[in-house]
Amino acid sequence: MKALRRAFLLLATLAATAAAAAFATPASSQMPAPAARAGSATHGAAPIPDFSGIWAHLTWPDFEPPPAGPGPVTNRARRNGVSDAYQLIGDYTNPILKPHAAEIVKALGEISLTGVPYPTPSNQCWPGGVPFVLYNIGMQMLQQPDRITILYSNDHEVRHVRLNQPHPADVTPSWYGDSVGHYEGDTLVIDTVGVKAGPFAMLDMYGTPHSPALHVVERYRLLDYETAKLVEERGQRLLSRFGRDPGLARNPDYRGEGLQLEFTVEDESVFTKPWSAAISYRRPLGQWPEMACAETTRDFFSGRTVGVPTANKPDF
Repeated sequence: MKALRRAFLLLATLAATAAAAAFATPASSQMPAPAARAGSATHGAAPIPDFSGIWAHLTWPDFEPPPAGPGPVTNRARRNGVSDAYQLIGDYTNPILKPHAAEIVKALGEISLTGVPYPTPSNQCWPGGVPFVLYNIGMQMLQQPDRITILYSNDHEVRHVRLNQPHPADVTPSWYGDSVGHYEGDTLVIDTVGVKAGPFAMLDMYGTPHSPALHVVERYRLLDYETAKLVEERGQRLLSRFGRDPGLARNPDYRGEGLQLEFTVEDESVFTKPWSAAISYRRPLGQWPEMACAETTRDFFSGRTVGVPTANKPDF
């Protein structure tokens, strides 16, 4: 418990220190490049890609590392040669982490080693922020002429992205930040700033912290079946896959395009340099399960009724 208390104190100190500083992002992020409106027939000479519909990735809890360059914090724990989904021990030696951030990740890993899970947005039923929310295995994108709405399978999390607009001069922090997007040929680019640093604020399942200066850029593009397969195999070779169907099983007969998300994270208060990661999405069988973080007698994934503690007489 001393390690948990130390980790929370460090998180609170980081948030307070960063909040006292002036919120700033690169000038280029304040005004996205002009592009055609979503839903238009073309964007210059290129058609606007269709990302609509349900997508899924059945890996957890890691992001896919980049082919080269600085990458995300990954799991030090291994099970059968891949990331251990049952024990989360973030690699605090990753050189992207500044000393205070590395100490937070290390402290939470020490808690995990005791067999006690530390608090995260997902197990505390809190909004996840960006890029934490990307851990969701199910994602549905709704494209409109002036905006994009992204739905996530867990806890009814929703993001709203305005197209072809700048960030406000003064961004009011919010759970998922202020997101603006535009198309660059076959790629959807989403720029996010102003993510709120709440009590359980973290970028990933390993407790990697962030400050109000967090800046995330996502790039979505479609890949043909063979290319998507190769990219997925490279990125997921050391990742853990769900051993049971959480309601978004892959469609074994689908041979269409895959969706590749590459994102870059900047936060000078936490990281020594920007880093990047990826997520490979494929089309599932089409189900959209109801998965809510709440007290219930229904199993989170299977939907089966499960037993809850009972007593023959009250404790009072």
